[in-house]
Amino acid sequence: MTKRTDTPPSWDERTQLTTFLDYARATARAKCEGLSAEDARRSPLPGSPLMTPCSLISHLRWVEHYWLEVVFLGGEMQGPLAHATEDDPDPEMRTAVDVPLPRLLAEYEEQGARFRELVAAHDMDTTAKQPIRDGLHVDLRWILLHLIEETSRHNGHLDVLRELLDGRTGV
Repeated sequence: MTKRTDTPPSWDERTQLTTFLDYARATARAKCEGLSAEDARRSPLPGSPLMTPCSLISHLRWVEHYWLEVVFLGGEMQGPLAHATEDDPDPEMRTAVDVPLPRLLAEYEEQGARFRELVAAHDMDTTAKQPIRDGLHVDLRWILLHLIEETSRHNGHLDVLRELLDGRTGV
């Protein structure tokens, strides 16, 4: 079982924020434990065919890539997000059903490790190289808070999916 804690080892701002993000990441992984390969790719929501556990884990992985490596560091868009179009705005979700869940979880864990290293190496007030939608250049603190919100919101989606797929609740 995935080990999770939301209690930081120290009480400085960076540690508190990174602990909550790590807790949210671990919760996403825990919600996928024991899920069959078939159910990991299945969407029980007729109106949301891309809403599968695989697609949500892929989305969380690539969202972190976007905020860390593209917005914050100013790098190039990689992976499926580089192929997003108006007609296919969520390729990271669409293509995830062809990838085994264990691989998606491993890639998500690797992205989290890169993010932890980057956060440790930068001041919380460091400004992102790229602006967000409204033209503002956010700081690293804002990005951490945004990722906590994003991951937690999708954990709610994983809750619903898991209950509908195999009846498991309470993770």
